[in-house]
Amino acid sequence: MSRNEGTIDRVLRIILGLVLLSLVFVGPATPWGWLGVVSLVTGLIGFCPLYAVFGFRTCPLSKTP
Repeated sequence: MSRNEGTIDRVLRIILGLVLLSLVFVGPATPWGWLGVVSLVTGLIGFCPLYAVFGFRTCPLSKTP
């Protein structure tokens, strides 16, 4: 499993995940806030399964000698 998310993408996913999770505990307690777990986990590990399925990458390709 190689990374397919760039730095900016990962940071945005982590922020979005934390905001959505905060809705569960602080704001209106709706089940939609639990979607923040998916965003948070994919941001932390740097891999998005949907990106892999569609062949999309925001991570720059590593240069191999």
